[in-house]
Amino acid sequence: MTDQEMIQEINRLRKEKNAVILTHNYQIPEIQDIADFVGDSLELCQAAVKSNAKTVILNGVSTLAESIKILAWDKKVLIPVSDAVCPMADRLDIENLRKFKKKNPSIPVVSYINSPVDIKAESDICCTTANALSVVGSLSSDKILFISDKNLGEYIARQLPEKQINIWQNLCNAHYPVKEREVEAGRKQHPEALLLVHPKCGSEVVKKADFVGGSSEIISYVNENQSKSFIIGTEMGVLHRLRKNNPDKKFHLLSPALVCFNMKKTTLKDVYFSLLKEEKEILISKELSIKALKPLDTMLKTS
Repeated sequence: MTDQEMIQEINRLRKEKNAVILTHNYQIPEIQDIADFVGDSLELCQAAVKSNAKTVILNGVSTLAESIKILAWDKKVLIPVSDAVCPMADRLDIENLRKFKKKNPSIPVVSYINSPVDIKAESDICCTTANALSVVGSLSSDKILFISDKNLGEYIARQLPEKQINIWQNLCNAHYPVKEREVEAGRKQHPEALLLVHPKCGSEVVKKADFVGGSSEIISYVNENQSKSFIIGTEMGVLHRLRKNNPDKKFHLLSPALVCFNMKKTTLKDVYFSLLKEEKEILISKELSIKALKPLDTMLKTS
């Protein structure tokens, strides 16, 4: 079966099975192009909740698919590649969180949306990059535990100096490797370009940016900006949407390190077989889902 034939089958199956295909900004171009909706983690959660579809195909990491299942409990949520995991989530330890909460019962816990379900269940509110600042700012407590990205947490702490933020030492594999020297090289090679950077990059990179934001914020910034040249300091999958939306503008990737390999695992064949066989369904116990729903629902109401 050719790619075009596979796309035709995907279109037929999604209609036949009343399915919606949701795709993260970091996915490969072919997977973005077949989606009903492409967005960041927050946008995909919102799209899943609003959708009237019976089945959700989530092209992203497994922890995001879990969040969507919790928020859209009545829908069947399928993930085409079950081992597309977030390395940050794998490094989190639920027992450490429980020990912290036992010692600090009054400190609210903010967990990143791509944290495991058990971490979410022990949290007060979840966040994504797009809403982390508003989420942390909405809390009345001066002290906060922020899980999990260290660079994002430090960025939020600089924006909200009145908050005492305890940050778990965890880093995004796709963003933290970017070096300050790559910023200097990019500026020298493209002096006319604006530098747009994700806050999960290191502080030495973030502080040199013309704009700092998550993938959806960077996309919106470019769409509305009159400049014609941009250096993009976030996962390379974003370049596809930027170029489609702005064919008259030039984009330069800040670093070749800006790749989330787990987000790149999904292929057209994976999506096709996910729809065809309805396998790799996200299953979560009702009890755990109820506990994890509150911080996710609070996040959506805050955003």
